[in-house]
Amino acid sequence: MNKYVLLVIGLAVGLLIGYGIAFFIDRAKKNSALKQLSDAEEEAKRIVNEAMKRAENKKREMMLEAKEELHKSRSEHEREMKDRRNELQKQERRLQQKEENLDKKIDSLERKEENLAKRAANVDAQEQEVKLIKKSQLEMLEKISGFTQEEAKAYLIRNLESEVTHEAAMKIKEIEGRLKEEADEKARRIISIAIQRCAADHVSEATISTVPLPNDEMKGRIIGREGRNIRTLETLTGVDLIIDDTPEAITLSSFDPVRREIARLALEKLIADGRIHPSRIEEMVEKARKEVEATIKIEGERATFETGIHGLNPELVKILGRQKYRTSYGQNVLDHSIEVAQICGLLAAELGEDVTLAKRAGLLHDLGKAVDHEMVGSHVGIGVEIAKRFKESPEVVHAIEAHHGDVEAKTVIACLVQAADAISAARPGARRENLENYIKRLEKLEELTGAYPGVEKTYAIQAGREIRIIVKPEEVSEDQMVILARDVAKKIESELEYPGQIKVHVLRETKVIEYAK
Repeated sequence: MNKYVLLVIGLAVGLLIGYGIAFFIDRAKKNSALKQLSDAEEEAKRIVNEAMKRAENKKREMMLEAKEELHKSRSEHEREMKDRRNELQKQERRLQQKEENLDKKIDSLERKEENLAKRAANVDAQEQEVKLIKKSQLEMLEKISGFTQEEAKAYLIRNLESEVTHEAAMKIKEIEGRLKEEADEKARRIISIAIQRCAADHVSEATISTVPLPNDEMKGRIIGREGRNIRTLETLTGVDLIIDDTPEAITLSSFDPVRREIARLALEKLIADGRIHPSRIEEMVEKARKEVEATIKIEGERATFETGIHGLNPELVKILGRQKYRTSYGQNVLDHSIEVAQICGLLAAELGEDVTLAKRAGLLHDLGKAVDHEMVGSHVGIGVEIAKRFKESPEVVHAIEAHHGDVEAKTVIACLVQAADAISAARPGARRENLENYIKRLEKLEELTGAYPGVEKTYAIQAGREIRIIVKPEEVSEDQMVILARDVAKKIESELEYPGQIKVHVLRETKVIEYAK
């Protein structure tokens, strides 16, 4: 029991002692905190006082700066206002000067207007005086010259027309002379080289062939019993046999030269063999046809060899060879084509163009003439169709199409083919026209050139390659002759078709005739 009491008492005493110690510790802490608080308050007061002092100083500084800035702004404003006043004063002075100048100018203009009005009045008066003087002078001139005013005008116009005509003629001569000087030499050299190659032989154009007979008895054998032999021969060849009173000769007639050649060869073979009957005729016609086909092939190959053209389609070579038996205006078409190819090559070489292409176009330009008896259309259109069928180049096709001017020549090669064709066809002796067409062409040429005023007579000479015009000297002057020749040449070019060129020769002759009695 005592133990517990003592324990309790001990605990109580311990608690009292711990409480006391805690009390003293707490008191000490409070005193320390109060002291720190007091120190902090004093420090805060000190900081506040210092801040107020600095703020006061800053305020005074700012007030001073604001006053300085205000003074500065006021000074600048006053200076600016002063400058503006000065500028306004200057402008006012300038405006005042301008007004004074304008007043002076207005006064000057008014004086000038007054002077101009006075001068205008003087001019009007002088103009009236001039009109009166001019009228009196015109009347005096009319009286002196014997011409009225209208007659004098007409006279001056005639003189002026004469002068203008003279000047126009001189200008034409000058231009033509200059162009000829530049072009004649080169053209003459090129064409002369080409013409030197024109030396092919020519045969007369004909639609008939004549076969000589050993005697007139052979005519009866060719006719045969009841005409069976001649009927067989005509049926197999498509050629008409004309047996007339011509001694020892039979005439073969056909528009197709190949058929006519086959019939001629077959008939010559039959005459040489002596056995003439339908089966033998059939055999000989077949042999003649094979010979002609072989000749056609050989002639086509000869043409390509002579011109140096290779790579032609074999069928095209055969068509080319058929031209051997075709003539145009007396000129053999195959020889003409070879000639044109050679001339094209020479011209192309001189001009720096493709020689091979030019020769090819020249050789093939008349292809259509080989088959124009069998196909419908012109030889130009047929030739174009054949060339396209055998895949010839567009340049060659165009040259064929343009060589007679059916279409405009758009390439140099086409122009060369036109020129070479004209050179080959137009030179003397190359072609012979049908007499009736020839006469009509010459009559048309004389009629066309004789329709001009002042022309007395016209004569077509040199086979229509020159037209000689004789003019009336009292109606056509020497200057008008130049213009007349040019107009006639232009009219011939536009209205006539002809190979080569036509020379226009204008003659003016003055004659005086008197008789001694």
